[in-house]
Amino acid sequence: MPLWVVKRTGLREPFDRAKVVAGVRAACKNRPVSDAEMEELAQSVEDSLRGASAEPSSQEVGVAVLERLQALDDVAYLRFASVYKGFEEAGDFQREVGLLTKTTEPKRR
Repeated sequence: MPLWVVKRTGLREPFDRAKVVAGVRAACKNRPVSDAEMEELAQSVEDSLRGASAEPSSQEVGVAVLERLQALDDVAYLRFASVYKGFEEAGDFQREVGLLTKTTEPKRR
């Protein structure tokens, strides 16, 4: 069963796992993430999208990638987020790092 992605323009195109891998590979450049981990991430994204909707939006694809990258590598996550979320200044990175730190470190008492 083909999986169709609805772009922001409203156009539909078939889900392309290779596009996900290419985006993740760019974010993971010079990071300790193997090709197998990138392929596994892309497969996990595809599987979760298939389970949720027959026609996910491109935004849903991006969020699914971000969620998995966050668990895989913080730097790759920030790189991907900077493109996906359209960071325009250093403050955008600071805000995202704050959110990343807040969600990954437990509170100390």
